[in-house]
Amino acid sequence: MSLPAEKEVRALLARFAEARFRHDLQPTGRSSRELEDTSSALCVMTGTRTVDEALAAADALLDRLRANRRAAAERSRVLAA
Repeated sequence: MSLPAEKEVRALLARFAEARFRHDLQPTGRSSRELEDTSSALCVMTGTRTVDEALAAADALLDRLRANRRAAAERSRVLAA
């Protein structure tokens, strides 16, 4: 399974947070649909079934992507030396 780009994960998390905030502040049919859509997208992106699982998986995914980026930078540094 290929990993989504870090930028994509962060963008979707931001969209989810905005939708959650907007819906909590003033619930409407539209805010409910936006929250449902971003929640569903998060679940699909992370391969989970609930929003809580998706948020935890997204955090773990960002940690993994960050570690991969650090490891690649270290390999480049070692090769350049």
